[in-house]
Amino acid sequence: MGRRSGTLGLGVWLGLAVTFHPSVAQDDQVSAYRIRAGSPDAIRIDGRLTEDVWTRFPALTGFRQREPLEGLAATERTEIRIAYDDEALYIAVMAYDSRPDEIVARILQRDKLLKADRFGQAGVTAAGDDVVAILLDPFHDHRNGVLFATNPNGAEFEALITDEGGGLNIDWRGVWEVASARTPDGWSAEFAIPWRTLRYPDAAPDEPWGINVLRFIRSKNEETLWRAWEREGGGLHRVSRAGHLAGLTDLPRRRLNVEAKPFLLGGRRQEADAGGFIESSSTRSVGIDLKTELRPGLLLDLTVNTDFAQVEVDDAQVNLTRFDLFFPEKRDFFLENSGIFDFGLAANPFEPPAYQMFFSRQIGISEDGEVPILGGARLTGRVGSQTVGFLHVRTDAVPGIAKESFSVARVKRDVGESNYVGGMVVDRRGDGPTNTSAGIDGQFVIGDAWVWDVFGTRSFTEGAGGDGYSYAVGYNYNGDVWGSFFNHYGVSPDAEASAGFITRTDLRSTDLYGGRTWRPSALSLRDIRLFVGGNYSNTISDGRLQEWSSGFFLSSAWESSDNITFFVNAAETVVDEAFDLSEGVDVPTGRYRADHIGWFAGTSEARMLRVSSQGTISRFYEGSLVSVSTTLTAAPSPKVSVALGYNRNVVDVPSGDFAADISSVRATYSFSTRMSTNVLVQYNSLDREFSTNVRFNFIHRPGSDFFIVFTENRGDDDRVWTLSDRGLVMKITYLARM
Repeated sequence: MGRRSGTLGLGVWLGLAVTFHPSVAQDDQVSAYRIRAGSPDAIRIDGRLTEDVWTRFPALTGFRQREPLEGLAATERTEIRIAYDDEALYIAVMAYDSRPDEIVARILQRDKLLKADRFGQAGVTAAGDDVVAILLDPFHDHRNGVLFATNPNGAEFEALITDEGGGLNIDWRGVWEVASARTPDGWSAEFAIPWRTLRYPDAAPDEPWGINVLRFIRSKNEETLWRAWEREGGGLHRVSRAGHLAGLTDLPRRRLNVEAKPFLLGGRRQEADAGGFIESSSTRSVGIDLKTELRPGLLLDLTVNTDFAQVEVDDAQVNLTRFDLFFPEKRDFFLENSGIFDFGLAANPFEPPAYQMFFSRQIGISEDGEVPILGGARLTGRVGSQTVGFLHVRTDAVPGIAKESFSVARVKRDVGESNYVGGMVVDRRGDGPTNTSAGIDGQFVIGDAWVWDVFGTRSFTEGAGGDGYSYAVGYNYNGDVWGSFFNHYGVSPDAEASAGFITRTDLRSTDLYGGRTWRPSALSLRDIRLFVGGNYSNTISDGRLQEWSSGFFLSSAWESSDNITFFVNAAETVVDEAFDLSEGVDVPTGRYRADHIGWFAGTSEARMLRVSSQGTISRFYEGSLVSVSTTLTAAPSPKVSVALGYNRNVVDVPSGDFAADISSVRATYSFSTRMSTNVLVQYNSLDREFSTNVRFNFIHRPGSDFFIVFTENRGDDDRVWTLSDRGLVMKITYLARM
């Protein structure tokens, strides 16, 4: 493989301005190099690695494959060098590639390079490009970390990892800088991460940080890591299996460590009244977010007159169930450090979460629209061996809803290397009966790949009812060859979580699946996975059957990253209360077969043109349901991406039939890594709603944004094009660090 000469060769002498530490004391340790104040070796973040300082010490190397050939040396060399001064931590990356013309770099927009694995098998996975990602564990607690990544375009990506991937917060926004450059031998990058972005303890000079590095080579669909490269119990999210970063001494501490981010907002809104007349109004607002580090690793966030005008609208969904839909949180204030407040069962690609004690979308959002947030405070971080989180938010009154207060207190205590026990209390009061939920939970890692989770809660509500309980115990085992998933939970009839999310009460449910993975060499297959299992649910109150299912999933993935999964399930469901699927189409009480077959498939995300599809064919309340979704995405250049989506649901039951379609166009134009425009247009045929959302974002300085957002909703029972409302908002923020 090619090597670039000169720029990264090892020097035979050391500049007086750079303090040398022994390069690699052991296989899992690397040392950082201090650049002294006044040194001429300033680092210019341009991605080219032309500074002399990068030639003066050895690199972190020795990457091994996790995929496709576990444990073998990476097919391409990767070199990582780390330096620091009083302002920032600097990381240099040289990603050699023997086929530089096949490097994949289609992403320019921020926060799009990596994504959470939808089934939790790998923690994080690449979205389609060549990527290098750096994991840092400043507190060396072997549980939590911060992730920075880039691609050959210099796109920025950062995330927070909680409990070794149990919580992955891709929406966290840090202030840092990165630049990349193409070279004849591959590509290179330089990171500059200010110390004020990296929260770290007051530790002894010999106390290391955790560190790991991942590289995706998309042309080969190759995943390599410096440490934790094993398929069983490995992956970048396994913070406890990271290596060690030594040599960080005399790190700066500021007596006043405050960040202030004020905002100015102005806009105009038009809304149709009951008679169809358009009423116009203007909006002007100011507010501020404050952040300070009370002690190392413990952050206090304050927000006043909070505004979320720049948040993208929700994706349209069709509800063909008896239960509430679940929409993910997208608002910045609630996303940062949100993993600390996770308590309950997570959602999966097939269904919403059964129980979450705290769900932040209960704050500031009602069935009739937004509820103004007057202000809030959040305290999160580490105190010794504890992870703590406190949240309090006050919302204003709107017609039909009084002022409310939401409070959350969370503590998790480290046990051993990778386990924790914890507790949480959530309280909502002000509109309706006061509701308080309290619970204890724990996570225990056994061996390399067994992860057990357990929790129990109790709710207390003013007045009659609302005093109930919930519980769960389960494990997830992700081995190289064998895998298994078990979950048993219960939600009592009177359980209440008014600041959380409960899909249904009076339910006891058990899931158990087991599977095997084969890695054949024929037909360019990378792996074939077969999972077999089922579910059984009944009521807690009297033990009546609610549903059962039994079946299998069979998936295949190719070396190209194309994939397809088939699933077949025999099932039954019981309807205790009649409900409406749509206007004039009802489902009476009874016991129904719910057998179904289906698939989901996708071509490689590295391709300029890619397709994903999923669908099911079901026996549906004595009738049938055919549901098919397809998305066609084109990314002809790093600046342009267009996705066309179509979802069709055809329902035929004894009381009637109908079709529900959702069509969408999602387009992005990235002028640079700091300026982009996003467009989302959706049409829901069942509700006859047509929506448009256009968002322009310019990061005018690190941590500071300028937004222009246009939103329009049309459609009623008579005409699709009837205007419901529209709005245009401009918002500017400015981050000041003191």
